[in-house]
Amino acid sequence: MRPDGGDPEPDDYGLPRIDVVVPDDARELERDVVAYHRERRRRRRRARVRRLYRPLTRFGIAIPLIAGALLVALLSGVLMTALGPRPAPRPTSAQLAPRPSASPGRVGGLLPDRRVDLVTADRTSTRLRDLRPGVIAIVPPGYRCERVVAELAGRTREYTLNFWLVADPRPAGAGKPASLKELRACAGTAHNGAPQILEDRDGVLAGAYSPAPGTPGPTGTGITAVFVRPDGVVGEVVRAPRPGPALTGKVESLRSG
Repeated sequence: MRPDGGDPEPDDYGLPRIDVVVPDDARELERDVVAYHRERRRRRRRARVRRLYRPLTRFGIAIPLIAGALLVALLSGVLMTALGPRPAPRPTSAQLAPRPSASPGRVGGLLPDRRVDLVTADRTSTRLRDLRPGVIAIVPPGYRCERVVAELAGRTREYTLNFWLVADPRPAGAGKPASLKELRACAGTAHNGAPQILEDRDGVLAGAYSPAPGTPGPTGTGITAVFVRPDGVVGEVVRAPRPGPALTGKVESLRSG
């Protein structure tokens, strides 16, 4: 303690002199008490963090790196499976039917002997009769994409068949033919399949199998599904198909056909 009006008294034991001031009011120590408790809390938090990370740092930085790499690999695999491109079915090696029961462009006959464009990154000219086996969906003017497109895409993929979308280019009053952009958007709704886009500028497919544009009722506003067997014969043409077991059976029959 400091005596009144003088220097600190000497210490008989040789200890360093300490200038201690005792406050008259204990409330003056409140800031020091708060700081002391704050420091204790900070030390406890650091100790808890060290206990949590101690198993990971026991072997150095190797364990966190391995765990991070495994997590990245797992997430990449999940994303590639969910969002990656699905392989398209390969064209059949079956021979065209030598003597169909009907003329080309009719049920029981081959597809017309004409060419269309297969639209991928670019356009590839292909024979209509090479589009087999699978389902060709002819989209009428003014068509609003329906659930049946996703249904056909999923079923054809399930049975390892092809599925194509093609617009009917014939004019229909106020209804405009579907553009390639609209066809791609419609194909994008089929998350369980891989529809391919065709461009038929001359309307060969629509003229052979679809009703005239503007036909009243669901027949004129829905798609026309053309079911092509492995031998190139058109087994059935369904106008305005609906999802369900009957449609599934028609797709499945293409494999045995």
